[in-house]
Amino acid sequence: MVGIVFAKLSRPKKRTQTLMFSRNACLCLRDGEMCMLFRVGDMRKSHIIEAHVRAQLIRKRVTLEGEVLPFFQYELDVGYDIGEDRIFFIWPMTIIHKINENSPLFDLSAHDLLREKFEIVVILEGVIESTGA
Repeated sequence: MVGIVFAKLSRPKKRTQTLMFSRNACLCLRDGEMCMLFRVGDMRKSHIIEAHVRAQLIRKRVTLEGEVLPFFQYELDVGYDIGEDRIFFIWPMTIIHKINENSPLFDLSAHDLLREKFEIVVILEGVIESTGA
């Protein structure tokens, strides 16, 4: 009984230090579509189950009225190969964002990507298999 209580009350410590994201994202063609790819891996032996990945693009936006929104957030549709945000996270995974008409990156050229100031924030959330936290 003490073990069950301890497992439920203990917090995952230093879990973020064992999740590794690739330093660089790459833009390439995959199955004839332009895609942005990056990798994420878990270095611990205990797995993360029911993992979900999300990404936000944060950059300046000017409205039709001329109002400047300095930190506007665009949702990036990301997922693993088939486009689902739920991943079976037991080995390093390549996460894909397809750059199509619905993507906020669609209107940017290669030169614009180098010149433009923006940030992509990736959120990975899930349940640790051993503790349920």
